[in-house]
Amino acid sequence: MSPSIPKTNYKLQSIASGKIFEDTGWLLDAPGEEQPGLIRALYEHKQLHLKGPEYGIYTFADWLPIQRTLKGSYAPITYKSEGLAKKLGLTNLWITFSGYWPEKCIEMSTASFKETEAYSVCGRMDESMDKILVVASAGNTARSFARVCSDNKIPLLLSVPEDNIDVLWFDKPIDDCVKLIVSRSGGDYFDAIHLSNLACQLDQFVAEGGAKNVARRDGMGTTVLSAVTTIGEIPEYYFQAIGSGTGAIAAWEANLRLLEDGRFGNRKMKLMVSQNEPFTPIYDAWKADSRAMLPLDDELARKQVEEIDAKVLSNRKPPYPLAGGLYDALKDSDGHVILANNKQAKEASQLFQETEGNDLHPAAAVAVASLINIVNEGEIEKDALIMLNITGGGEQKFKKEKTLYYLKPSLVFDIDPDFEDVKEKLEGLF
Repeated sequence: MSPSIPKTNYKLQSIASGKIFEDTGWLLDAPGEEQPGLIRALYEHKQLHLKGPEYGIYTFADWLPIQRTLKGSYAPITYKSEGLAKKLGLTNLWITFSGYWPEKCIEMSTASFKETEAYSVCGRMDESMDKILVVASAGNTARSFARVCSDNKIPLLLSVPEDNIDVLWFDKPIDDCVKLIVSRSGGDYFDAIHLSNLACQLDQFVAEGGAKNVARRDGMGTTVLSAVTTIGEIPEYYFQAIGSGTGAIAAWEANLRLLEDGRFGNRKMKLMVSQNEPFTPIYDAWKADSRAMLPLDDELARKQVEEIDAKVLSNRKPPYPLAGGLYDALKDSDGHVILANNKQAKEASQLFQETEGNDLHPAAAVAVASLINIVNEGEIEKDALIMLNITGGGEQKFKKEKTLYYLKPSLVFDIDPDFEDVKEKLEGLF
């Protein structure tokens, strides 16, 4: 268990208006503002001081909007690549890894950087908060929140498509404070979101908030804090595969804080974000230089999502257009959106296993494939300082070493459920 530390002092700022205000609890939007935009945490500590590895992710507590620390966390690790770097002819490639890799002293039991979100979001919850947290997810996020809430006895309602519940695997049973509801087989992530929205209309529940939750973004931003404090300077390039792009927004925000810190140089990393072909809505909007997402036919989108291996990269309504969102992050960082197909991702995954020694989540494989594509096209300098964000890995390794337990649904709902039915069934669940 990590040692406890005092709660972090911070204020919140509207990106749309610049207005600064207190965090009065569980704010996800700037009070009284109509323009869509993110809010951002402004921390009392302008310079980041690490607490130490025994604090897990809370080594970065100066820049996490937390009321308390929770047990069981790991911070992402960063190391200089030898094998993959040599294969690609790169002299300054650094890998930031979130997942399961005991040999490198990191044992995230869900094998995903979504743990960084869960420990930060749940740490933002005051112990006196009497609401039940609601999280909708298609996979890794649900597994991470279930694990963190179970270990720390935090009531949680998970909403997941029934067809996806095989991703809810764990190395020990989940505590009864975590309940799973599902949208019936045939539904997708958006049906699970709809179900969670109905639940949040009931007084006892509160939405986690996704990209709008400053704790989620700043938890994800610890990948960049890990890289920069290990390397000693801000990288030139940042590679990551994206679904919503929230992780890339978080990387950009961490970069801005590091500029203000003043000890790591004055560089803005180029955000090199990638999508899994043929599902490419962010790429399409970016190439058209459009702040608005382009029209997307629902049936075509579902078909494209079926085809991609990295299912977690399938967000149809990402936080791209809003103030402080992905469009602004890409513009400010002079970034690029890159494509990689399933074949390229599979080959990249195999290459990473051979050269670095661990298995990858499909999304992380897309990030590696995009780096390979950029190198092969001669669009990056061989001596460039590169951060490759491996957002999940070691899952196969973990499953081989552990006995697995699966979380079973408490309730199954129709794809378009009636609110009164949801209300009646949820009232006695907790």
